[in-house]
Amino acid sequence: MPGDQRTRYLYVVRHAEALPDGSGLTDRGREQAALLGRRLQDIPFATVHHGPLPRAVQTAQLVKQQLAVDVPLEVSELAGDYVPYVPKKDELPTDSADHLLRFVQQSSPEELEHGPELARLALARFTGPADSEQPELLVTHNFLIAWLVTQALDAPPWRWLTLAHCNAALTVLRYTPGRPSSVLVYNDMQHLPAALRWTGFPPGPRV
Repeated sequence: MPGDQRTRYLYVVRHAEALPDGSGLTDRGREQAALLGRRLQDIPFATVHHGPLPRAVQTAQLVKQQLAVDVPLEVSELAGDYVPYVPKKDELPTDSADHLLRFVQQSSPEELEHGPELARLALARFTGPADSEQPELLVTHNFLIAWLVTQALDAPPWRWLTLAHCNAALTVLRYTPGRPSSVLVYNDMQHLPAALRWTGFPPGPRV
């Protein structure tokens, strides 16, 4: 019945490895994006949403080239790179509050002012039950992925600061009417060979 709410499956990926100047993808990044597209090639996406920065645009284009059916690309500022939530010090764990606040304050005052509103609109646009059964693909940035996962789990909002996502890794979120949202897949890199994994991720153990 038209207008009925259906389960939304939102496939979320971080852009592939970018050049230092942000002008596009590295050769490794282009390979990552193509491999990601091959993994997703048989999924009947309704739309590929992506942010406006070159690294997200190029990733989305390369993924689309691998898909079995023609899927529209839709650029959106809501899928961009911004700080989604600015915590107050008393929200944060005492032993890490100063560290986390220093990290957030690396962004400009303008970014800190406008980011939370973009994040609110992104939740309204990309999450919750949908009118269509077709899944959607969102090519975006680490901060927004962390925010979407935090919200899907009903975690404290500052928790986005503790999540990291690798380049071209896959996360899948499910929004079913009348049920809590679910994180089905998180930071999955099985489509990438070992040499192309863990780019864009902080130093630490590798699986």
